[in-house]
Amino acid sequence: MVGLKGSRGSGTEMLLHNEAPPGSLEARDLACLLHPTTNLRQHHQQGPTVMTEARGIYVKDNQGNQYIEGMAGLWCTALGYGEEELIKVAEKQMRELCYSQLFAGRSNEPSILLAEKIQSMVPIEKGRVFFGLSGSDANDTQIKLMWYYNNLVGRPEKKKIISRQRGYHGVTMGSGSLTGLQPFHTNFDLPLTGILHTDAAYHYRGAKPGESELQYSSRLAANLERLILSEGPETVAAFIAEPVMGAGGVYTPPEGYFEQVQAVLDKYEVFFIDDEVICGFGRTGKPFGADTYNIKPTTMSMAKALSSAYLPISAVVVPEFMYEVLIEGSDQAGTFGHGYTYSGHPVCAAVALRNLELMEEREIIAHVERVSGVFLERLHALKEHDLVGDTRGVGLIGAVELVQDKTSKQAFSVDQGIGAYCTNCCESRGLIVRNLGDSIAFCPPLIINEDQIHEVFDKFSAALSDVAKFVASI
Repeated sequence: MVGLKGSRGSGTEMLLHNEAPPGSLEARDLACLLHPTTNLRQHHQQGPTVMTEARGIYVKDNQGNQYIEGMAGLWCTALGYGEEELIKVAEKQMRELCYSQLFAGRSNEPSILLAEKIQSMVPIEKGRVFFGLSGSDANDTQIKLMWYYNNLVGRPEKKKIISRQRGYHGVTMGSGSLTGLQPFHTNFDLPLTGILHTDAAYHYRGAKPGESELQYSSRLAANLERLILSEGPETVAAFIAEPVMGAGGVYTPPEGYFEQVQAVLDKYEVFFIDDEVICGFGRTGKPFGADTYNIKPTTMSMAKALSSAYLPISAVVVPEFMYEVLIEGSDQAGTFGHGYTYSGHPVCAAVALRNLELMEEREIIAHVERVSGVFLERLHALKEHDLVGDTRGVGLIGAVELVQDKTSKQAFSVDQGIGAYCTNCCESRGLIVRNLGDSIAFCPPLIINEDQIHEVFDKFSAALSDVAKFVASI
């Protein structure tokens, strides 16, 4: 067994065999890196693609190949690459105050200004902002705050958190438990006790024959209510959801879904944690996914487009009534015992603040509203293709789902790897997209224009023809 103690000679040394020239970046990668969210066996067989430069919506690898970055990196480079304004503010802040912390009452101007900016944007009145570095740690913070809050208000049994199957909320012990995708649990001994999962909002495959979106939403809300009742409402603290489910397959909510879910949560005093890590800051054509789908969150998590990924930063927003309880708790314990070395890092905060200012100055959200019509028209036109069973999207995020048979919705077998084959065909034509199983995701930088949107889908259509030829040959 590769990697087990005692098998070293036949393990990694064999895996390092690759056609990458000795001393090349590819060979050095294979010799030293442990890649996140990667099939490590396939990685050693195929080798890495090493990116070296980028500008706007385009990236280049070390072989000189140029690609449209159709996934905004990992759903995050909202303003695209090489934005001089963000580079300048990072340099300026490094020269003035390269590091400061928020522990023990210390503060810094970029963190204060960014917190004020976020507070003015979110649908939570007087929301208090806690800074971290990633969506994963933001959602870990959410779990801890729910536990902490309920202990302090005398409800120590009200601790369970309900997530959704196929939801993605991170990979730490807590956020990885919230994630409802099996590879993030297998062999990690997750999920942790007290994390539950209800239905994914996935009408294409989850609905019964003839069941409308509204009927499907009603059934899912009823299932959620049954889960809360079976666990005991006095034990359930919160429900967490992405407005659009991202890494699970890009599922937009069916008609009436969040309205009916919200009614169930309100009925049993269950808080709504709104995970805006992918949807926040314009992705859906509104400031937040909550605005698009009329969600009334108790708390919010955000990251990614907060800084357009130029520097790592995340934020959790909590309402005033929760913050007041945290004050009481810190009196009892002597301190509010949660935080990170880089919470409110001044350089990250300064870049994030300028990023949000640029979005306003350049009317990026209005731009998304304008060009999303072309994006969604080209996306949904793909449904006419013989291999496409479903298309779904909102704003500048979407997906197509590849199927073996459109009428029966029969999926390809996992071992055929059709989704991965499709993304390889896309890359050979200069387009980076991401396969989530056999669903192919699109999430370009928000600055993309109409001509570039056509370029994305022209390249994808050509790649889809390549896939069709491959499928016909097997």
